[in-house]
Amino acid sequence: MAVRGLRAGLWAVRPRGTGCAAGLRSDSEPSEPGPQPAGPATAALYVHWPYCRKHCSYCSFNKYVVPAVDEAAVRACLVRETQTLLRLGHVRSVTSVFFGGGTPSLAAPHTIAAVLEAAAEVAHLPAGAEVTLEANPGSADPTRLSGFKAAGVNRLSLGVQSLDDAELRLLGREHTAAEARAAVEAARKLFPGRTSLDLIFGLPGQSREAWARNLEAAQGLCDDHLALYQLTLERGTALEAQVRRGVLPEPPEELLADLYLSARATLAAAGFHQYEVSNFARKVSTSTLCPQVRRSPSSPTTPLSYRAPAAPTTSPTGGPSSSWAWGRGHTAASCRGERAAACARHACRRRILTRGCGRLQEVLALGLRTDEGVTQQRWGFFSPRLSLEDAFGAPGEARELQERGWLRLNGRALRCTPAGLPLLDSLLPALLCQLRRRWNAVEEEDGGGRASR
Repeated sequence: MAVRGLRAGLWAVRPRGTGCAAGLRSDSEPSEPGPQPAGPATAALYVHWPYCRKHCSYCSFNKYVVPAVDEAAVRACLVRETQTLLRLGHVRSVTSVFFGGGTPSLAAPHTIAAVLEAAAEVAHLPAGAEVTLEANPGSADPTRLSGFKAAGVNRLSLGVQSLDDAELRLLGREHTAAEARAAVEAARKLFPGRTSLDLIFGLPGQSREAWARNLEAAQGLCDDHLALYQLTLERGTALEAQVRRGVLPEPPEELLADLYLSARATLAAAGFHQYEVSNFARKVSTSTLCPQVRRSPSSPTTPLSYRAPAAPTTSPTGGPSSSWAWGRGHTAASCRGERAAACARHACRRRILTRGCGRLQEVLALGLRTDEGVTQQRWGFFSPRLSLEDAFGAPGEARELQERGWLRLNGRALRCTPAGLPLLDSLLPALLCQLRRRWNAVEEEDGGGRASR
């Protein structure tokens, strides 16, 4: 059968250089134009399993429901893609691995093991590196979970989504609330302290009381990590079509805000710390590569790019003039991935260069999602010429947001306040515009100085 939509995504940080590491590129692996790395690189690896048993009513991710999966062919593609991307990225060490989907818990444990072994053959994969697998309760029985643990998985992200049977039916999930509880209990025994639960709020017709009951049930069931996602009615999904036709009510913005804010307050009272827009943890269970990586990835070392349906990215040191990154978009065509694997190449469809202000916009957008924000050190790593104070301390949109109490800029970082974090999507456009203006002004000043010299 055709292998569809397979991909491995790579995000890394590496020093700029002019040399190319010997033995890491074959004739069939195209080199990147521009500067090549000379020193070591670390990277976070995302591996996508695109198959599901059914289409959930809300999901618009790259996924396929097929009668049967030729897992040997899938495994060969993922192994080849993983090794090729690590080599193209000149990666020396993989800090974390995330298996997303789709439903990666439908994969055989030895497929997961093969990908991890392939990564370890090309780069150093430390024994303590976080290896996360997304799992649906319907494919998370104790035997399968034990197999994944033996394969090298040490953290589980369970797509519970709701603990209410009526809501699960609305979402098109294949499991029941009872099956979700059983899966969580089994996962916690195998991955104690490293089992995360996903919940969705803002469903059509969902009340404050129903959401409060869901959250209370999840707290009593969960380990030390919860991920809360507001439902997005994506065009082309069954749920969006029902809302658009008036079959289901569209949740009002005021209610959505209340559900999010009440959840934050409830979890804070229960000892959970909000370390990212959607992620809450107690004790030390924060994830180094949290579940939203497939949408807006982040890692402890560097801000990252992501382009659908996939984009492995590398990021060097240096300022705006030397800061560059290649994003690779992969094809979702039915047989390209299989052919590419057979030819010992890769399924890269196109390469996209991100540099200068584009990189800083990513630093800003991704950094502000976290509780630490965009630190002075991280910003300076990518922008030695335009400081955070120069970009956002002068009169303008950022100053107004600070006066409203939504943004804070000090000697340590630029970050959203607790009041501003829920408004991040609304705040970003103004901040990005201000950054672009300040960047252009610095470029003009530098250009004028060079011309005069």
